[in-house]
Amino acid sequence: MNQQPVIFAHRGASGTHPENTMAAFKAAAEKGADGIELDVQMTRDGEIVIIHDETVNRTTNGKGAIEKMTAGEVAALDAGGWFSAAFSGEKIPTLNEFFRWASENTLQINVELKTNKVPYHGIEKKVLDLIEHYNMRGRVIISSFNFDSIKRVIELDPYIAVAGLVWKIRRDALVKAKDLGLTALHTQTSFALSEYGKEAIKHGMLLRLYTINEVKEWNRINESGVPVEAIITDFPERFR
Repeated sequence: MNQQPVIFAHRGASGTHPENTMAAFKAAAEKGADGIELDVQMTRDGEIVIIHDETVNRTTNGKGAIEKMTAGEVAALDAGGWFSAAFSGEKIPTLNEFFRWASENTLQINVELKTNKVPYHGIEKKVLDLIEHYNMRGRVIISSFNFDSIKRVIELDPYIAVAGLVWKIRRDALVKAKDLGLTALHTQTSFALSEYGKEAIKHGMLLRLYTINEVKEWNRINESGVPVEAIITDFPERFR
């Protein structure tokens, strides 16, 4: 049986608040999350901003690709009204802004580099520089679906905590993880319960599962006996 897993709030408390906003991050802390998972992209002028999609279309009142927008253009958008009128005026935060807030608490932080569709040249170093500036080294895990991006992080900083992201059940992800010497994977339940999941555990890798929103799903995992270090959820309050 698993012990109580570490609870990461997925894009903040995104089940009840607009994802990847300061409102969602603050709510996650209030709801008792142990950590926050967030996604970063890079603007045309090199600002690291917190947003899941490569475009602003879904989660703001604007349109366009992050890579073609300036930080000022991104900052002018409303990132809360799409979710609820109660959150109108919420902004897309910068990673700098988030770290400034996080430096006043003890939450663990999972920064996902969204480089699997847009390469964002230099994003790895910029993120590492911010981690260093805010003395977040011991609290941050950097993850990505792009294993080349993870490799660049390791080359720049061999001692920072990193994790590979795995979509569904993919053996090649496990092979790549072994090649990079990774000690953690962020996977879905299907992978964790598969033979690949068991192989990853056998090789000493920690498993953190996304996106677990139902307690019954966690109970099924728990009853399987598969060791899980953390779960990433839209509803951190459900697992407290």
